[in-house]
Amino acid sequence: MGTPELISARSPRIAAARRLARRNFRGKERRFIAEGPQAVREAAAHRGTDGEPTLTELFATVEAADRYADIIDAARGAGARVHLADGDVLADVSQTVTPQGLIGVCRFLDSPFEDILAARPTLVAVLAHVRDPGNAGTVLRCADAAGADAVVLTDASVDLYNPKSVRASVGSLFHLPVAVGVPVEQAVQGLRDAGVRILAADGTGDDLDDELDAGTMGGPTAWVFGNEAWGLPEETRALADAVVRVPIHGKAESLNLATAAAVCLYASARAQRPRRAG
Repeated sequence: MGTPELISARSPRIAAARRLARRNFRGKERRFIAEGPQAVREAAAHRGTDGEPTLTELFATVEAADRYADIIDAARGAGARVHLADGDVLADVSQTVTPQGLIGVCRFLDSPFEDILAARPTLVAVLAHVRDPGNAGTVLRCADAAGADAVVLTDASVDLYNPKSVRASVGSLFHLPVAVGVPVEQAVQGLRDAGVRILAADGTGDDLDDELDAGTMGGPTAWVFGNEAWGLPEETRALADAVVRVPIHGKAESLNLATAAAVCLYASARAQRPRRAG
């Protein structure tokens, strides 16, 4: 597909992309990095709430450009500038141990919390005190897989656009609305006012199986998930309509955050599904 045009790590375009690894630069530029074929493919297909393409720039090695020609075409079709870069130069921008040769620069895409409420969601994941970027991205992926309508990251949670969060979402970041920086009290009250029942996921709560057996989970629901190490503080649990725990039927000490979130979200999705006729 040609020869690399960017062959120096000192290139202004490369330097600008590399700076997006830092949160303050991401916030200033309102841009973030999406890396790898799956994320870049989804970014090229995505448009923001203003109708403008999300992907603005794409860096690719010659090998990746040949292998993923369809993604290159999609990026150009979305109006993104495509640059061929030397592999070593692009590795300097990459946040992975084994770079895949595709790095996209994307516009911020979070949605206003008010827009999420106006859409009358029926299943929402609220990340209230989640600090690990990999966990945040994985919960977002779980929410997408379970058919959730939105994800909300409170002001006490990790940056949505951390490269590890973006990578762990495996493209799901581009599939559903995500609000960021919402105080947990505002998130809970707003969702409750929109007719959504608030469930806090915590090991101190009632058994999820009992909730399912009681038939209380068929309505609009928001799950509030807490910190990986210490769960949800008492003041956050007190905001919920109910505190619910995932039962441990075997000998495992506990479940990690993403696994517990997947169980909770799928339980709600199943409870909300219309029963099959007959």
